[in-house]
Amino acid sequence: MLKRLFDIVVSGVALALLSPVLFYFAGKIKKYDGGPAFYRGERVGLNGKIFGIYKFRSMIVNAEKTGVSSTSKVDSRITPVGHFLRKTKLDELPQLINVFKGDMSIVGPRPEVKKFTDMYVGEEKALLNIRPGITDYASIWNSDEGEILKDSQDPDGDYARLIRPEKIRLQLKYYKEMSLLTDLKIIYLTARKILLKR
Repeated sequence: MLKRLFDIVVSGVALALLSPVLFYFAGKIKKYDGGPAFYRGERVGLNGKIFGIYKFRSMIVNAEKTGVSSTSKVDSRITPVGHFLRKTKLDELPQLINVFKGDMSIVGPRPEVKKFTDMYVGEEKALLNIRPGITDYASIWNSDEGEILKDSQDPDGDYARLIRPEKIRLQLKYYKEMSLLTDLKIIYLTARKILLKR
């Protein structure tokens, strides 16, 4: 209950403060090709419920129909403004809407597409018992999956082989340690990593 209250307050305040930024980039994306500003991909949430994740659209219209789920850094479907949004992680900002609505949490395992949650076995299925989040231990460990997959001929296969095992381990670590204090620590570590990277 405290975690949900924290999510509502933080996401509500952040949306209010960042609304000029959200409107600015929504306009830039719309102006580029006339397509929608937001991407609403299907992700698996709490208790296996499917929800539409909000992201700034960083790829061409209908990109999901022309490629795989995992995206490399040099994917030709990424638009010029999309490259900037992905590099700065600003494409993730609209997920604050998902947090406010209750689809997601500020901190929690990154939401996955169904084909990857269908691969859960044993204790991995426990990850469906919590809301997915914007950041977690795995996001801090690997904040740029596109860099790892940039030369891949099989992004989905290489994601499952190179990224997924450690990602799952760190997500389960969060599940076992979950508390408001842990969330605050992860938020601090995430902010530090972003600032140091810049």
